[in-house]
Parts: sequence; C-alpha cells; structure tokens
Amino acid sequence: METLLRLTAIAKSFGGVQALKGVSFDLRAGEVHAIVGENGAGKSTLIKLITGAHQPDSGTLEIGGREIERNDPGVARALGIAAIYQQPALFPDLTVAENIGLRVEAGGALRLVRWRERRKRAVELLQRVGADIAPESLVRELTMPQQQLVEIAGALGGNARVLILDEPTASLSDREVENLFRVIRELRGQGVGMIYISHRLEELPQIADRVTVLRDGSYVGTRAMAEVNRAEMIRLMVGRELSAVFPKIAVEPGGVVLETRNLCCRASGVRDVSLTVRAGEILGLAGLVGAGRTELARVLFGLTPADGGEILLRGKPVVVGSATRAVELGIGYVPEDRRRHGVILEMPVAANTTLAVLKTIASGGFLNFGRERQIAESYVQRLGTKTPSVNTPVGNLSGGNQQKVALARWLATGPSVIILDEPTQGVDVGAKAEIHRLMGELAQRGMAVIMISSELPEVLGMSDRIAVMHGGAVVATLDRADATQEKVLELALGHVADGMVAA
Repeated sequence: METLLRLTAIAKSFGGVQALKGVSFDLRAGEVHAIVGENGAGKSTLIKLITGAHQPDSGTLEIGGREIERNDPGVARALGIAAIYQQPALFPDLTVAENIGLRVEAGGALRLVRWRERRKRAVELLQRVGADIAPESLVRELTMPQQQLVEIAGALGGNARVLILDEPTASLSDREVENLFRVIRELRGQGVGMIYISHRLEELPQIADRVTVLRDGSYVGTRAMAEVNRAEMIRLMVGRELSAVFPKIAVEPGGVVLETRNLCCRASGVRDVSLTVRAGEILGLAGLVGAGRTELARVLFGLTPADGGEILLRGKPVVVGSATRAVELGIGYVPEDRRRHGVILEMPVAANTTLAVLKTIASGGFLNFGRERQIAESYVQRLGTKTPSVNTPVGNLSGGNQQKVALARWLATGPSVIILDEPTQGVDVGAKAEIHRLMGELAQRGMAVIMISSELPEVLGMSDRIAVMHGGAVVATLDRADATQEKVLELALGHVADGMVAA
C-alpha cells in the first residue's frame, strides 16, 4: 500500500518547551489513521508541522516519497494536504460555490471568473461527498455538518490526497456523525488518506484502521485498531491505569438551594420546569439536542429571563432578570462554548479569572493587579491548571485547562449554585477525569451543581439525580440508583414509562 506521508524523528520546541520529541508517523493511501493523546500531548503541533504552519527543529517530512526540506501552507496544499478543523474556516457571507471556487480555482485575484463552470464544479464536488446543498446557499445559513462537507468538497477539489480531520464530530448529533462516517468511508475507498483526531475514543473502532498514541510530546506507539480497546488506549495515553473516569464522591445532600416551580420562557421554549437542587448534590440535565437544557441554564442565569413560574433560592422567591443579578444571588454559569463565551482567549489567565469580580479588586477606578494575580494563582493551584504563569494568554492553554480557567472565574464569585454546560466537551480523558474530580470536590464543599451533558456515561457516572428534558420541559427525574441509559433515552425521546417519576 502506497505511503502518502511519513514523518521521522520529528522534534519541535517553543521557548524552551519541548512540544514534540522525536515523533515518527506515517499515513497510507486509503487509510484512516487516528492520533490520540491528552491535551498537550503534541497532536496540534504535529498537524501544524504537516500543514506547514510550523517548521520542525529536526527530523524529516516525506510526502509521496519525496523529502520536503522547507514546508509551508502553500507547499502543503500544492502537495495535496488539507485540514478540516472543528470550526470550519469558510467565508460566511459568500455562497457555497464561491467558497469552493476560492479553494480549487487557479489564477490570481484579477482572474476571470467563469460562473457557470464554478457552479458546475461545486455541484460535482458536493455530490462526491454526498452533500445535498445548493451551491447558491450562503455559508452562514448552513449547519455545522453542512459546512464541514463544504470544506471537504473544497479540499477534494484541490486534489487533496491527505485529509486531516481535527475533532470533526465534537458538535455533531449521532445522525450527523453517521453521515460524516459514511463520507469518510467513501473517501477511503477512493484512496484518500485521512488523519483523524478525536477525544471520543468510542468512535475510533467504527472508523479508524490504525491508531497512534502521543504522550507529553513523545511517540508511545502505533497499533492496528482491531488490536486495541478503549482501556488500552487510555493506559497508553496517560501512562497509568485509569480506573475511574467518573470518580463519584458520595456526599450527604443538605437543604434545597435552588428550586424552580413551573418555570417558563416563551423566547427560549422552556415550559413549566419544576426541579430542585440541594447543597452537595450534582443534578444532571439529560436530553437530546434541542431538548432545552442550555436554554434552561440561560433562564436560570438571567440571560433570557423567565416570563412565568418561580425561581427560589433557599426557599425565597427571586427574580433573575440579568446575569449581573444572577451573580449577586450566588449563581455561576460555565457555558458550553468556552471559546466564545467561557474565556477571552487573547487575555491572560489572571484577567480571565477575575472578570466576574472586578468590583472586589478595584479601588477608585484602578485595578489592584497584585490582588488579581493572587486570586488567579490561588485558583491555578486549587484546580491544578497547567499554565506557564497567570500572565499567559488563555488561548495558549489546552482545552482542559481553558475549561479550568472558565470554572475559576465563577468560583471566584463564591457561588452557592454552579451550572456547568458540557463541562468536558472536547477535552481528553485525563482532563475529563480531573474536571469530574473538581465537580465532586465542589459538591463536598456544599455547592449545588447542575451539570448538562450530552454524554450519557458522564450523566450516569457523576449525577446524584438526573432530570431528563424533552421539548423544553423536564419529563421526569430519576435517582442515581434507578437510572440506566435505556431509561434516560426513553425519556429523552418523550416516552414516560410506567413506574418513572414525573418531575
């Protein structure tokens, strides 16, 4: 089988930090080769070297059997390398055909555009990836999976033989994942070699032929996918047996901290939600995409205020009309999309940590930077955040550590209720276990925790009780001992079975 890509003993460092240490890797035609590792293992650096964004300090890169002495993005594209990232890099106000045309048409900026040929070419490429998308559609009108397919179509139009898929399923529903996998299998049959990066280890047996494990910038090993299971991959990734991804700590719950009675919000589709959360309890919110979980969180935090029903804190009715009021009442919210709403990537760890408590560290209109640094360093130590310093921009940290900074911001407000929306989305298994441990510690300290997760094992593993949502309403609440994947799925689909407790 033809080898499309080979890296041998690749090393790369940044400012004294060794990101890659003698890593070797190869990709064959018609193969899906997965790369796994914890955040900070070197996956992103390796991909940037392949696509020409970075140059290796040592080692060799061969493409199609030819050693490349100086790689850059233009060279990589010309040699048939394309990358599809979690957030598609498309022009939202251009049409699908225009976006594809920019990737596949030769010539400079002043070239003559043959519109009919451009449209025809776009249709052909979209059909090749099985995308039923009109070439005249604006990209901003497309769903995330549709945008991914447009990017793949454009890459193939540019004669890509090596396709890099970086966390392609992180924001997709099960049905959308199945469609993406169908496209990947078809491309594999056409001889395209694909590098597949994902934290969802359970996906890999369905789609990958081989898997390479990186740890702390070093090459650990490559295995045939059929010869390795999830437990073995975890052991290789973390260098130890990971017996408890869900380290549930038993806590005796205290009194009710937060209660809702027939809570409604017409603007967000939340309907008659009644639930309670006690001190020291983790309440899981489960449901399918569109069930209303995030919408409920936004209502509780005052981002889309309720227009019916009641919210009670420690038995007293309150009106949460804004996020500012929510913070004053002791409610914290770590949103799902941490890169857009959870942290400000360009700002340092210290500034991100104290954004919600600026009033407490300011005097006479001036910030007390010493106090800001002190608060940030205390949370770096408490949460085990891996960062060179609190002055490091958050965008330089791994996904798991960005999530810890987002969590630190709200812990700094001293909340009695914390809402965590998809707290481990897009983080590796080691960081996931750390975040789960932190959740358990918060519950131990008497905090009421509401956790929203699309991963059923996480909901079942970490929750004391599970409130299942469907169509904007809580259809039932299950105790931990009574909850199973089958029961939760039935409820999420809108089927309330006999013997289940309606919320």
